[in-house]
Amino acid sequence: MAGAERDRDGEGRARSARPRDGLGRPLEYGARGVPRQPEGIVRGPAETVAEAQSLLDAGRPFHAHEVFEDAWKTGPEKERPLWRGLAQLAVGLTHAARGNPTGGVRLLRRGADVVAGWTGPSYGMDLAGLVRWARDLADEVERNGRPVDPTARAPRLTPP
Repeated sequence: MAGAERDRDGEGRARSARPRDGLGRPLEYGARGVPRQPEGIVRGPAETVAEAQSLLDAGRPFHAHEVFEDAWKTGPEKERPLWRGLAQLAVGLTHAARGNPTGGVRLLRRGADVVAGWTGPSYGMDLAGLVRWARDLADEVERNGRPVDPTARAPRLTPP
């Protein structure tokens, strides 16, 4: 669409104003979507983990990915691999739920590898358990190729 006006946010950056469903897929203009996750929010690690878990529990892994992405982009540079790996896990679950097994498997495994290699603080998260969850889910999705229920398959970030 050459020459078409693009949606812009309040700061003039290109940003689609189309509503989105719970898995982050764009809907038609005027459709009723779910509230968008605000971007660029600076949260501490505990708040990031709590907010992401709440979204995962609600079946909104795409939105949890955005919370992790905020931590990755606004937090200390040395912690970026942890938050990026967690964002990859959330978006891997998103792809698996959307019925994109190739993308789901790839991102779940990539995120698991990053998280498995993290040697810094865990902020109370069960990182070994998240790695197992991601690898097991990737194997399942690769085997059967069917979409997964994002609420039923949401990981627990912290031990029970």
